[in-house]
Amino acid sequence: MPPKPNPWRPARRQFLRSAMAGLSLLGGMLSGCSLVYRGSLPAPDPLTCTATPGSGDDYDYIVIGSGAGGGPVAARLARAGFKVLVLEAGGDEDSYDYEVPAFHTRASENPDYAWNFFVRHYADEKRQARDTKYTPEQRGVLYPRAATVGGCTAHNAMILVYPNNSDWDHIAQLTGDASWSAESMHKYFARMERCQYVSPGDEASGHGYTGWLPTDVADPQLMRQDSAVAKMVAATALESAATPGAAARFIGKLGAHLDPNDWRLVQKPLGGIYMTPLTTQNGRRRGSREYLRAVRDACPGKLVIRTHTLVTRILLDENKRASAVECLAGRHLYRADPNSASAPAGEKITLRARREIILAAGAFNTPQLLKLSGIGPENELKHLGIPLQVELPGVGENLQDRYEITVVSRMKENFSLLKGMQFHAPAPGEAPDPQFAEWLQGKGPYTTNGAVVAFMKRSVPDLPQPDLFLFGLTGYFKGYFPGYSQQIARGENYFTWAILKAHTHNHAGRVLLRSTDPRDTPYVNFHYFDEGTPGGDDLDAVMEGVETVRKIAAKAGDIVAEEVLPGPNVSGKAVLRDYIRDNAWGHHASCSCRMGPAGDRMAVVDSRFRVFGTRGLRIVDASVFPRIPGYFIVSAVYMIGEKAADAILEDAAAQS
Repeated sequence: MPPKPNPWRPARRQFLRSAMAGLSLLGGMLSGCSLVYRGSLPAPDPLTCTATPGSGDDYDYIVIGSGAGGGPVAARLARAGFKVLVLEAGGDEDSYDYEVPAFHTRASENPDYAWNFFVRHYADEKRQARDTKYTPEQRGVLYPRAATVGGCTAHNAMILVYPNNSDWDHIAQLTGDASWSAESMHKYFARMERCQYVSPGDEASGHGYTGWLPTDVADPQLMRQDSAVAKMVAATALESAATPGAAARFIGKLGAHLDPNDWRLVQKPLGGIYMTPLTTQNGRRRGSREYLRAVRDACPGKLVIRTHTLVTRILLDENKRASAVECLAGRHLYRADPNSASAPAGEKITLRARREIILAAGAFNTPQLLKLSGIGPENELKHLGIPLQVELPGVGENLQDRYEITVVSRMKENFSLLKGMQFHAPAPGEAPDPQFAEWLQGKGPYTTNGAVVAFMKRSVPDLPQPDLFLFGLTGYFKGYFPGYSQQIARGENYFTWAILKAHTHNHAGRVLLRSTDPRDTPYVNFHYFDEGTPGGDDLDAVMEGVETVRKIAAKAGDIVAEEVLPGPNVSGKAVLRDYIRDNAWGHHASCSCRMGPAGDRMAVVDSRFRVFGTRGLRIVDASVFPRIPGYFIVSAVYMIGEKAADAILEDAAAQS
């Protein structure tokens, strides 16, 4: 009688094949074999400017905010020949905290750039106070934002991962506007990107090579310099190879680049281990700041960047047309600024736009500014005595974010990559640390954001696309609280896994006015987990992420001394759920002025970014998404900045 077939045997064979394939790819990463292109690139697109008759002292367009949305819009309009004024509440200071990728946490707490919001995750005080990052004096948890030319692109971790195609197709279906389809939207990514790590000959990759935004990846050779890092990456490769859906990519030819922005992998998201694309060039941060400066220099008189100017209100005329903005001119005026207590009141000024005003102030400040201008929910404005101009109940509603948590381990030995690392630029008269000396030559670990490996997976196998982005970094990071950037470098033997839950279900967050004083920050409450939108499995998904990185640590062998956070006592599903509820956070606030069709009462803008009930007023920032896109929203915001510029230029041509 023949033996019964073992149903586990094919799965075991597949696992072994996948594991071997994963380790083979890891070997390729460590040797740098053809995974990162370092050949010649096409010349970037020239920053040409269309010559048009001047308009005196008047501005055609006023753009409020200079970040990932406002920067591209302003630059494109100026290049098309219009006179554009960019208003930025912060300054335009340069520093090593800005330039050095590894100093991004320092940039977020640099007083020249920082806007410190303190947000709520829960309305209940006892529940909120269980978060170890809670600041009782501020009655909230630190949420760093940046006020400087470039906005939050001046302090973010520079990760640029392409959004999910389903995000764009959802907007196309919701609005009935086919220009938002995934196939149509891809051209904006290719137009803005200057990819430096994939061969221009690989046309199927879908990358752009001549745009204004440089992208690169960390030198894979860095892993060869540190055996502990290499072991952790190898353990990740093993766990990834055991993940359903990832094996096909490892075995197939698409595994060659481990590139999450490869168009073939965007179209068929399989998950697995990846490199992490960054917006850097020659080891230095790049973003909308550099684009704006370049266009300002290339188009004299067309692009004006006015710093230290806090917009306080948008003025609508009798036809509800946005015609001007009221501002306060001065430094450190907004009370999220750590230096605001000693700032003077500021000079009141009014600035006018001949064509349109484009609001790109972000998910907190855009709804605040609309409400201060009389655009928003009638009851809230009436309660504060603000005259209603346009009733839009959705302003400040639908606020969304990722959920994030970290698992921090203490290693048995120090990372050799970190030996002697100070995590700051040398003071006057001080010798630079070895890594800073390398960075000055465009090499070494300071050219990266600290992440050494990334792993995308589905929290449950039947999801249409991965919803967990797990990335490992050398250093100690447990989230945001005052002084958190100093803890990153608390030792040379800590490793952190950051777990990011994408496609979150909760959309119950709110942005409300505290007062009619435009210098005050708004009240922000995300209403996490069960306090928010009923249903969904966000909590279980985050828990799966924690359990996954614990498996990776177990596969890494004897290099891990102990888990510091959450710690060995946080075990079992019930205890881990409580820990995540209490300590999770986010830093991709979005969706607070969402897009929708004209019949949607809670929609704030249409598919061409126009604010309902007004004329000449658009919003181009993270607040317009109906649901939070992708994994790291900056890529999606850059893309809508490009798309909005097209829409504005089309409308301008139709009116001329």
